[in-house]
Amino acid sequence: MKKKLVCVLLVDDNDSDNFFHKRVIEKAGITDNIEIVINGKEAIDFLTSKGKCGQPESSAYLPELIFLDINMPVMDGWEFLEEYEKLDVRTKDKVVIIILTTSLNPVDKARVESITKKGSFQYKPLTLKMINEIVESHFPNHL
Repeated sequence: MKKKLVCVLLVDDNDSDNFFHKRVIEKAGITDNIEIVINGKEAIDFLTSKGKCGQPESSAYLPELIFLDINMPVMDGWEFLEEYEKLDVRTKDKVVIIILTTSLNPVDKARVESITKKGSFQYKPLTLKMINEIVESHFPNHL
């Protein structure tokens, strides 16, 4: 039997998107822990405090999948990715970052592909088909 992801982190300032995307993730059944933060700074704080994900403080409970919006206040997705690159390598090795955005700018897509080694660029809204493709591509030993 394949296992679920420990945790999925949604990083987006839009409450409606977070509500909808959380429901899609729940319907997909890929995790029992979905955490939501509203900007890149909160995401960095979440990751550097060992994630939590409803569990005891341990790197084993860091999110394995992050859905990241680009346009947010305080710290946007680009600034998050810059700060993320400074984190401990062990923290980053197991995390897949999916940029989930409404941006149609091809420069944004190219920029994402040049920054993240493990991840991709997807257009909102998140769908079950997208989740299944992400899991098949990045987490073959899971669901």
